Amino acid sequence: MISLTSEIRTPYHGWPTVAKLVGLCLFTLAVFYLDSVTVGAGVMGIVMLAYLVGGGLFAMQGLRMMRPVLWFVAIIMLWHLAVGRTAEGAVVILRLLAAVALANLVTMTTRLEDILAVVERALARLGVSPRLRRRLALSVALVVRFTPLLVQKGGALSEAWRARTHRRPGWRLVLPFALLAVDDAEQVAEALKARGGAL
Repeated sequence: MISLTSEIRTPYHGWPTVAKLVGLCLFTLAVFYLDSVTVGAGVMGIVMLAYLVGGGLFAMQGLRMMRPVLWFVAIIMLWHLAVGRTAEGAVVILRLLAAVALANLVTMTTRLEDILAVVERALARLGVSPRLRRRLALSVALVVRFTPLLVQKGGALSEAWRARTHRRPGWRLVLPFALLAVDDAEQVAEALKARGGAL
């Protein structure tokens, strides 16, 4: 499994984790009230400038991590083009990109351990039992760490297919990708079992 935290130091790395997570929640809530392409583009521009604060290399790294979202953007845009609601589709896409981009920025500049510690403290204040808190924190950790790994393996499968044929892979990669995911899940389950279970 891999970490999403960027090794390129930025001013955001020193910000308190709670402040970043609360800010992300408020931003995500606010961005879904946007109903104008102009305002949405302006917000997206601000998020892009926030990446540039970390430098060009950091911004490029963040851009690469956003590639999986482009599939959703394409599907959403195609649907809105088909139903004749292009402007509405553009607003939806700008909302999605702005929210995901800022979430990605927070993830890149915050250690996973710090995020989980904040989540555990929040659950404790809600009265959740320690055992359930640990399980929920473990679930979050697995999702955050496995998502980029699965994206990476999916890309490797596509490259292997293209090296062997000029035909588009399409649905043919679904089964091998599912088998890879199941294999990873079994390995993690065995590792957890060897360490005494899921706490």
